[in-house]
Amino acid sequence: MKTIMEFGIDTPISENNKIQHDNIYHFTQIINNISTGIWEYNVTTKEVKWSAGFYTILGYETGEIECSYDFFLEHLVYHDDRKVLLKPETAPLHIRLLTKNAGYQWFDINIKKYDNGPAYLRYGLITNIHQYKIAAIKAQQNELFFIETAKIAKVGGWMIDAYTRSPTLLKETYDIYELHNKPPLTIDEFISFFEPSYRANLVEAIDNTIRYCRSFDMELLFRSAKNNAGWLRCKGIPIINTHGECTEIRGIFQKIIGHKKQEIVLRNSLRLLEDQNKRLQNFAYIVSHNLRSYSGNLKSMVNLHGEVKESEQAEIFSHIRAISESLSETVEHLDEIVKIQVETIKEKKTVELEPVFKNIVEVLDTNIHSCNAQIEYDFSECPIIDYIPAYLESIFQNLLTNSLKYRDPVKRPVINCRTYKDGDHVYLTFQDNGLGIDLQRHGDSIFGMYKTFHENNDAKGIGLFITRNQVESLGGSIKIDSAVNIGTKFTIRLV
Repeated sequence: MKTIMEFGIDTPISENNKIQHDNIYHFTQIINNISTGIWEYNVTTKEVKWSAGFYTILGYETGEIECSYDFFLEHLVYHDDRKVLLKPETAPLHIRLLTKNAGYQWFDINIKKYDNGPAYLRYGLITNIHQYKIAAIKAQQNELFFIETAKIAKVGGWMIDAYTRSPTLLKETYDIYELHNKPPLTIDEFISFFEPSYRANLVEAIDNTIRYCRSFDMELLFRSAKNNAGWLRCKGIPIINTHGECTEIRGIFQKIIGHKKQEIVLRNSLRLLEDQNKRLQNFAYIVSHNLRSYSGNLKSMVNLHGEVKESEQAEIFSHIRAISESLSETVEHLDEIVKIQVETIKEKKTVELEPVFKNIVEVLDTNIHSCNAQIEYDFSECPIIDYIPAYLESIFQNLLTNSLKYRDPVKRPVINCRTYKDGDHVYLTFQDNGLGIDLQRHGDSIFGMYKTFHENNDAKGIGLFITRNQVESLGGSIKIDSAVNIGTKFTIRLV
């Protein structure tokens, strides 16, 4: 009979297990020298044996602590890890053990069964993995922090291989795309989620990053797989090899819906404020210039009326009446402009375009039949709109009257009105085949007050001015395309 190495308890060994235990003895000597412990445990008797390295790895001298199952479980194992140790599995376990001088540290315990030995015996190694485990926990915490931060900031990561142009999307990016089954995407599919007008810019940015190693940071309008539109900040940087070549682009998407909406609202507000200031300056000029002119003429006529003979006073009085009537008409126009600013605070209503248009056509029926005009319309693409009804009637009336007034005397007038949608905007077009306007000469003053461009006695130059004010006061816009003797087309963005 002989005993094996310095276990916590020396035990006689039968001849049947001599070879196997001899192998363990030699293995234990190696383990002792590399600061790793070896142990053996009898499941039936709960008897344990520890190598010298087992003590050393915990910071104790051999025999300094009790070598027993109960002491190990009650005094060395961290209380939360006992349930892990007591599980029947034999897979490697990570538990915390109380060391002599460093408190609880993480250890890996590898549990094995003897291939040809008794079924009740277990053996294995114990290795200090504290630094590795702490690093892994910190990495996991950092990853969790990054994931949670990305969710809060609505950020998703992505990569594009510079050679294959194949993109790789992280989970948060799939969430932004609303592709929850996480299918692999081609570069074309990756880009296709952005609105058409923004795709070329993104393609160019990716190409420049791969070719010239240029980073990019841009804001793009995006539409998810579920057709939800929004703004994304897209930022990409090149990953460069030792030759200075871009091998990969790494980037992020960040939802900026609220920020972008505020920016758009602010930009629109500034534009509207600028337009209102221009209209206010125009209004002030009209008041100052026109009313001063009327005032001067009336004063002159009144003074002249008192100086001339009685036989001539009737003629002077007729001039005074004409000036007074013209002044009254100007004041009405100015009042109408003021009303536009006041009425914008009124609530919009849901309006059907076709009945409103037909009503205006009926009002102008005499004018239409007198010139045999052909009126066409199509509001099928956008039959209903939220608008101020009086404004819509005024826009139809001014544009239709304008087309009839400036018709080509040689051709039969053809006037076409229709609506269409482009993205979130609704457009109204009004097109005729009339005299047209030379935009190079008059383009800057088309919508000015009292601006006329044809020899027409009925022209007063107020209709288009009012139309523009009404459209812009509700945040819309109006533009004109025209050619002399071909016709004119007005395009109005209503909303």
